[in-house]
Amino acid sequence: MPLQAASPSPAAPAGVDTQGLADFLRQFFGPLFLVIVSVVALFFLFTREITRFVQFIILAVAIGVIFYVPNIIEVTARAIAGALGIGN
Repeated sequence: MPLQAASPSPAAPAGVDTQGLADFLRQFFGPLFLVIVSVVALFFLFTREITRFVQFIILAVAIGVIFYVPNIIEVTARAIAGALGIGN
């Protein structure tokens, strides 16, 4: 009975995979972010501060877009660099 060669062990990853971490943080802070936004928005509505409510909702949507749209930070940085004449 011939001996079988042991299968080589899988190579260690070259770098740290941060995609799993980013997904975990989005899943953890997403609902927390929505709860905080809801509570503050309800406070502004019940105190009849409509102007502050609208300002807060616009700010909350902007923050949500920045953190939850994939690659928005990279795209924005490239657009700013291109407008300034920096880079490719």
